[in-house]
Amino acid sequence: MLITALAFAGPGLIAANAGNDAGGIATYASAGAQFGYRTLFVMLLVTVGLVVVQEMCARLGAHTGEGLGSLIREQFSIRVTAFALLAFLAANLGLVVSEFAGIAAALDLVGVSRYVSVPIAAVVIWALVVFGSYRYAERLFLILSLAFLSYPIAAVLARPEIGKAASQTIWPHLLGTKAFLLLTVALIGTTITPYMQFYVAGAVADKGIGPADYRAERIDTVGGAIFADLISMFIIIATAAAIHTRAPLDTAAQAAHALAPVAGRFAEQLFALGLLGASALAAAVVPLSTAYAISEAAGVERSVGRRFREAPLFLGLFTAQIFIGAAIALIPGNLIHLLINAQLLNGIITPILLTYVLILAGRKRLLGDAANGPVYRLIATICVAVVALMAAAALVITVLGWFGIG
Repeated sequence: MLITALAFAGPGLIAANAGNDAGGIATYASAGAQFGYRTLFVMLLVTVGLVVVQEMCARLGAHTGEGLGSLIREQFSIRVTAFALLAFLAANLGLVVSEFAGIAAALDLVGVSRYVSVPIAAVVIWALVVFGSYRYAERLFLILSLAFLSYPIAAVLARPEIGKAASQTIWPHLLGTKAFLLLTVALIGTTITPYMQFYVAGAVADKGIGPADYRAERIDTVGGAIFADLISMFIIIATAAAIHTRAPLDTAAQAAHALAPVAGRFAEQLFALGLLGASALAAAVVPLSTAYAISEAAGVERSVGRRFREAPLFLGLFTAQIFIGAAIALIPGNLIHLLINAQLLNGIITPILLTYVLILAGRKRLLGDAANGPVYRLIATICVAVVALMAAAALVITVLGWFGIG
């Protein structure tokens, strides 16, 4: 039944589930390992923000028949459009690197060197998209990532402090430390990821979902966001219960330890399977979202159903990101730290792009009666403002750290 449902999964579920990628898993697991259940309240608020943002993007795609890239080009000046796309490209290129780092970390757990796994994965993912069989692979990657559904089971079997977890979910137990703030911004960045907004709007338009079909797409989008974040919260709970030394994660094996109550001595293999599926899914979705956005802004053909000669910019951008991301992921270094830092970068860039979404979704001349109403506009504005304040604080702390201050 679940596999049948996945066969008809829409852009909303695909985009949200892709957010539980390598960087997401590493960040959620590190949140549990480092701060226990304290970040669950943050995730509750972030889930509200994700639902609001994803719904606005899906609505824009359905009611205009266009993705965010073309909407930004049409509704804003060339300079403003260029700024948005450069910010988006910077964030996404970092994410593509992290997805291939996730593939490397997953296969490293079963003894495959990154110098073997990353090049092969890059070629396979590129070929699946360019030669038109990506839609089938998309379902396969989703099914592989179902391994992470074992986290809710692990969270129960690990015997967490249920009362403590519940109270810290509904009531803030925040810490006023640099580490807590930076990880909070990383949680925002990995959950409300810019590529998810561009992807869902572009994919809704590409699939021809219109106003008449939007009711079903809205359910897909909102349900997908809530489902993905519930899994994220269970990852935090399972890791907090399994790891008692409160410190940042350093290896994928440490994150896999939280699955031991479910898989026993096969915990690392189960974690590797889920990480591989989630990373491969996002390694295709992230560069596709960049290609959608820039091709839309340029007003040229963009579709995974086209050949290279029909959509050279779209497929060329996709190809370049795949191979640059894979090449950088081969550079020696700590893969977990790379994954979390990529999410921090996303958290800093996210409010810039959310501002565009907020403005577009509120324009009646663009959406008519489907534009944000007063209450929805207020909620969305508060969400974006809070994310912006957190990102600004993290950016200041990061820059001061470069000069040895703080």
